[in-house]
Amino acid sequence: MYSLQFPSDPLGIVVYLIGLIVLWFVVSIPVYFAGKAVKAGRASFGEAMSATLGGVIGYYIAFFIVAYFLGAVIGSPAAAIGLVLGLIVWLAVFKAAFHTSWIGAIGIVVLAWIILLILDFILHAAFGVSFPNFFPF
Repeated sequence: MYSLQFPSDPLGIVVYLIGLIVLWFVVSIPVYFAGKAVKAGRASFGEAMSATLGGVIGYYIAFFIVAYFLGAVIGSPAAAIGLVLGLIVWLAVFKAAFHTSWIGAIGIVVLAWIILLILDFILHAAFGVSFPNFFPF
């Protein structure tokens, strides 16, 4: 099983942080194009970057708070509740960042995943590199 290890030396930390920033930028590209498609061209790259960053932060905060506090009371079902609440928070961030409806936010997310999957296939075929394994399938 793969375990994530945070670097301990200063150079490793800098490289790790630069990698996260580059990944954030690259993952924001499909969100930008999905936002443009859903909002008929009225989306900015800044909205995409804020939605991407805010969505991840909101998701993890909601998930871990629910899983930690509710997990002490009801046990393992708290993780499933945290997952659902995290996804709702993630959609709410996309809704707020793109100034759209709930359906529009869902459309942006679904279209962004499709674009990201296509981009991943192209990068893998052309260069042999791929995004981290975060796809749900």
